[in-house]
Amino acid sequence: MNYPIRLFCALILAAAPACAGTALEELSNQTRTLPPAGAVRGPQKPGPKEWTIMVYMNGKSNIEPFALGDMNRFETIGSSKKINIVTEIGRSRGLDNDTTADGDWAGVRRYFVTKDQDKDRIASTMLQDLGNPDMGDWKEAAAFLKWARAAYPAKKYLFIIWDHGWGWIDPKKPGENLAGRDKSISHDFVTGNYIATTDMGKIFREAGKVDLYVSMACFMQMAEVSYEIKDGADIIVGSEEVIQLPSLNFEDFLAFITANPAAGAEAAAVSLVDTFREMYARPENLEMLEKTKYGVQLSAVRAAKLPEFAARVKAWYQLAMAAGDKPALARAKAEVLRFEVGDETTDPDKRISFYGDLYNFVELAGRYAGPSPSGRLAAAGEELKNFIAGELTVRNVWLGKDRTGKQYSNAHGIGIQIPGRPGNLIEYYPTYSKLAFEKASGWDTFVKYLETIAE
Repeated sequence: MNYPIRLFCALILAAAPACAGTALEELSNQTRTLPPAGAVRGPQKPGPKEWTIMVYMNGKSNIEPFALGDMNRFETIGSSKKINIVTEIGRSRGLDNDTTADGDWAGVRRYFVTKDQDKDRIASTMLQDLGNPDMGDWKEAAAFLKWARAAYPAKKYLFIIWDHGWGWIDPKKPGENLAGRDKSISHDFVTGNYIATTDMGKIFREAGKVDLYVSMACFMQMAEVSYEIKDGADIIVGSEEVIQLPSLNFEDFLAFITANPAAGAEAAAVSLVDTFREMYARPENLEMLEKTKYGVQLSAVRAAKLPEFAARVKAWYQLAMAAGDKPALARAKAEVLRFEVGDETTDPDKRISFYGDLYNFVELAGRYAGPSPSGRLAAAGEELKNFIAGELTVRNVWLGKDRTGKQYSNAHGIGIQIPGRPGNLIEYYPTYSKLAFEKASGWDTFVKYLETIAE
């Protein structure tokens, strides 16, 4: 079942009012020691396993059917003697694409995932019925992560946030009293809340570092986002672009981890990225990409390399500004691979979009440099590209081309804010100065400089 792609990644601006459940204010209240009446207590595990995989699945939105579908996909593999798979999954009633599947329950539940081949019904052990907490609150995500680590200890931890994503930006929505709040991922359409970019790091500071973090959400593999969580995970996996459905290749990835439980974070990330590409390379998915005029991209980056990355980015753009080669930068702005923030109606030429691939932009700026280019600038550009490809990125894959004909081979693993033509694709709060990446690199100085350069 394939809904139009904007169902997965375009935020519905007229969301339901905050009326169905109050966010739990204290983590101690969220991490309950006993399940509520009627819940089933899961089996206690003697000693740590190799991996605990924890999936925070916010289906309290217009993508509820896909949350339930992916939960059933997890069950085709299930937990094993060496692997724990636990989920916190939310759903609601009355929103777009609401489904009555699996008993039409509403609220938030925690499950220990067991093997089952019925893809229409969740058969796993329900550990807790949490009522209806706010899944758009970072404290709820932290509570789940903290609880899962305590209940299912392991040598290595994988944490996935599954939902809508908007990269670094904090969208405004009519009717909300959210002035000054920063939003990025895990949109709870019932409460109208979602997790801040600047709050993402708090999840790990509260609940502990993991070996591998994955954003199963659009646009999240950005310098601005990854830098916020660099101290929370060794390896970060995400997409620069829209993640289409059927999301990630959970079946083959979980089969790999089950067969190779001793695999470390990098090997697990490579499997996740490679199986993603294999799934979208299947004929039916290639046909879908062609029809929807999208490509796909997924990458894994080393968090420990992000501070050096920020320093190299700063060195390059300062030299670019000093060189003052505005014609080269104008052509780079015009030709860089941009990601689908708008659509064919709001951004026909895909030139207003303000998310682009950094490597590709640096490459184009170097290619179009004037007849007497700065030797230091050229060297800094090459060093930055080599660093992205050889040090920062563990694995990067892509398929297809976008609706303007640009190949996704131009996506090299990390996106960034690159201003395009003037336009208003979505209203959002001016919170860029609060981002850790901006504080480390000063990239907004260069963004403002690029805004003065017409294509």
